[in-house]
Amino acid sequence: MTQPSTVPSIRRRGLMFVLSSPSGAGKSTISREILARDGNIAMSVSATTRPKRPGEVAGRDYHFVDKSEFNLMVNRQEFLEYAKVFDNYYGTPAAPVRAALAEGRDVLFDIDWQGTQQIAEQARDDLVSVFILPPSTAELERRLTRRAQDPPEVVARRMSKAADEMSHYAEYDYIIVNQDIEGSVDQAMSILKAERLRRERMVGLGEFVKGLRTG
Repeated sequence: MTQPSTVPSIRRRGLMFVLSSPSGAGKSTISREILARDGNIAMSVSATTRPKRPGEVAGRDYHFVDKSEFNLMVNRQEFLEYAKVFDNYYGTPAAPVRAALAEGRDVLFDIDWQGTQQIAEQARDDLVSVFILPPSTAELERRLTRRAQDPPEVVARRMSKAADEMSHYAEYDYIIVNQDIEGSVDQAMSILKAERLRRERMVGLGEFVKGLRTG
């Protein structure tokens, strides 16, 4: 009896799925929905120098460090990206992200254009970047005001910064105009599913095809 040939298996390398937008455009809400819908993607946990807020858990929400430790991590080149945002520093530790990608797990990032540029410089092949735009400037201001998290002067500062942030849209692989959350999440999930199927992410594909050809 002829035994079936053993064909090498294919596994997938994970990807870094980056969402960026001006504050209030919806990236955090879209990120939460992606995490709720898909079990093979996890949120990147950043290190930050800002104080821990009520309800936050160290190691789950952020790695809370002081500025001296943060600077040491920068000097040791331990970050994929880092930036100063509203008087505090934020950075993505590289080691856990690289480990996840090697195991075929995806990592979700909620970062700005500066962080995205830094990741692209280090690991462009693993990066999928999406920029989320508001449907209008007036709607962006309305959303910032409606969420009632910031005083008027902070809303004004965020609106002023938004124009500069949106000017970087062309640096991203995909654009989503967030008319409504449900539709935007569907678009983001479609991008994620398609990018997972890219030939370049299939580890062992060459050997698999070779095995198919030789029988």
